[in-house]
This record gives sequence, C-alpha cells and structure tokens, in this order.
Amino acid sequence: MQTLYKNIRIVDDTQDFMGCVLVENGIITQVAEVIDEPAYEIIPAYGLYNSNFIVRDFTDEEVVLMPAFTDLHAHFRDPGFTYKEDLQTGCAAAIKGGYTAVNLMPNTNPVCSSLEQVREIEKRAKEISGITVNQTLSMTKDLQGVNYSHLKALQKNEILFVTDDGKGVQDDVVMKNIFEICKEKNITIMSHAEDPKYSATDMRKAENAMTERDIMLFEEVHSNGEWRMENGECNEGHLHFCHVSTKEAMALIIKAQNEGFNITCEVTPHHIFATDEEVNHYRVNPPFREQEDIDTLINAIQNGHVFAIATDHAPHSAEDKEKGAPGMIGLELAFPLCYTKLVKGGFITLSQLVKLLSTNPSAMMKLNKGKIIVGIKAEFVIAELQQEYKIDVSTMASKSKNTPFNGVSVFGKIVETIF
Repeated sequence: MQTLYKNIRIVDDTQDFMGCVLVENGIITQVAEVIDEPAYEIIPAYGLYNSNFIVRDFTDEEVVLMPAFTDLHAHFRDPGFTYKEDLQTGCAAAIKGGYTAVNLMPNTNPVCSSLEQVREIEKRAKEISGITVNQTLSMTKDLQGVNYSHLKALQKNEILFVTDDGKGVQDDVVMKNIFEICKEKNITIMSHAEDPKYSATDMRKAENAMTERDIMLFEEVHSNGEWRMENGECNEGHLHFCHVSTKEAMALIIKAQNEGFNITCEVTPHHIFATDEEVNHYRVNPPFREQEDIDTLINAIQNGHVFAIATDHAPHSAEDKEKGAPGMIGLELAFPLCYTKLVKGGFITLSQLVKLLSTNPSAMMKLNKGKIIVGIKAEFVIAELQQEYKIDVSTMASKSKNTPFNGVSVFGKIVETIF
C-alpha cells in the first residue's frame, strides 16, 4: 500500500516547506517538493487511484503535516484507578491529541514495581491500541522510598526509565545508591523533585531543594566525567527532571548542563501557559507559578535547555478534584496550548515546537519516529493552525475532564493523527 500526501506544508525539527510525502507499507520512502504519481481523478483532500495507491491532496497552507508527538510523562491510572482513566481511554485521548507514543508513570494500584507488571501493562496496551505505550518502573518498591532491590535484578538496557513520580525518593543514601545502579544498567532516572519537609508550607522551596539534592548526588556518582552530555545530545543513563516549574530549579539544571553533566528536563504546557492567579489557584503538582517563572521556562526553551515538553496528563474524577486531588488532563490540550503560547506568541518556530513535542522525546524513548525523512515510521499529525477555537472538555476522549482551560480560546487544532 502506498499513500501520497500532496501539496501540504511539511514541518519537522529541521524543515518547513510545501511539498509531498510518499509512504509505503508504513515507512516514509520519499520527501520532496514534487513527487510524480500515476494519473488519478482528484477528489478534494482524498482521492483514490486504485486499491494500492492513495493520494491525499491538500492546498491550504495553514494545514500542516508534522511527525506525531511523543509524551514522556502521562498517567493512565490503570490498574487500580480506572474510574479516572484506563488504557483504552488514555490511548484514545493520546491519539486525539496527536500522540502515538506515551510513557506511563508507575503510581498505579498496585504500584508498578516489577518488570512483570511493566510487561503486562505494555501487552494490554498493545492489544487495545496501535500506539506505543512504554511503562516506567518505580525506583522503590511501592513508592515507599526504601526498597530498591528490584532494580538490582534488572539486566543492562532492560528498561528505559525508573521513577517514583508523585513522591520522589527522600532518603539521600537510597537515592545515591539508585543513581549507582542506574549508571551500571544504563537506565534514565526521571526525578519528581519535591522535598516533603516543605510541601505543606512552601512548594517552591520543596521543588528547589530536591532539584539541588538530586543534582548534587548525580554529580557525586558521575564525578569522574563518565556519561556526560556530548555535543548537546542526550545519551543513555542520565538524570531527567520532570515538570520543572520554578525559575530557581531551572537555573540549577542549566548550571549542571553547562558543566557538562548528562541532565535533561521537561516542562509542561500548563506551566508555560498561565500563572497561578490566572487559573484561580487550580491545584496541580507542582503548582502553577508566577510570570517570572514562566518567563524563565520560555527563555530556557529558547536557549535549548529544555529537552521536551511533556503533558503530565493526570486525570481525576470531579469528586476527587473537589477533595483536592492535584493534577489536570493534558494530552488533548498540549499542542494548542503550546502552539498558541510559544509559536503564535513569537517565542519559537513551529519546527522548534516539533522538536520538543516529537523529535527529542521520541529519541529518548528510542523510537524510529519524530522526523519526516526517508526510513522513518509514517506517524503523522495533521493540524489546522489559524482558526481560533475554544477548548471544550465535553468533546474530549479522556474519561476525565479536569482542566482549568475549558472555554479558553486557542489556535492549532488537531485534525487527524495517522499511524
């Protein structure tokens, strides 16, 4: 089967032009301004030549073809909390938001603390949907911050990520030992930087203190210079900070990066889109911050210190939100929020946004996607860029509707996800 995408704006991390893409059996085989094809009768946007050759003909420059997105940070609540979200609705939300790969956090019930649990969730997800679902492993047994013996049993390169997201590891000795194990086994640590000593009184201090602690321990373990950043590329076995939200935490990360350590970070769409006051103190963890923090995060994006934008998709029921559960959905909101704030706002180009949403996170998950070049899997997003519309949670595929952005006007509507 061949499919030709014709006369469409093609954008990835290195190119932005009007052209054509030819796909054969799910792989990109040609990318050019013009690609010859057999004669066919043109039907607007979708024309059939024969059963083995499909031509999709676009002429609107405001419709764009991009590589499908990859989310490094999502919660599907399965198993244990499926009244909030499950694998089926989570995958549906991902697809509707332009994502064909997601990386799931382990704070389920039971907690994902064994390789067997990881593989079972991935197997179930594969049966449900054709998108890539990677399940992370908890750093400590049941997120208790004490027992990490299951990490010692892992083979080298057997798993991509470990994290105690939602809590983080508080004991310095335990965390340093985990760094040592992950160094040996080429595992990336995803840090939820929050010191509980300060959580009840000062969430800014909680994030900053734990960011500083994790960097210090990581540098002690890697003080001999092994596994540092090389030519700005993210290599195996490194420290990745989740949902960075404060100007102080970002400054600490940038300092470590400038010193050559293999440390990366992600920011969320919501932390760069609005201040805490603008969303009326809507509860997420880490919290919405202040304008100075947003300015710092955007500046870090512009200067290449942010490796990815990840959603931290955290679905909750209405009842749980009323009881104070922190978090918000993000998969179906990420592109319009980021396009509106960053690209329409004049801070970065669409190609730079694609790098943050697709190219970089796909590389971190070791996927053959994230670009529009020959030999890459044909996983695409088609979006309409210029028509302003209002976010409507009632149309979303996620089982949960928890977001402060319902009714907010945005640009960048996902039209179709192709995989």
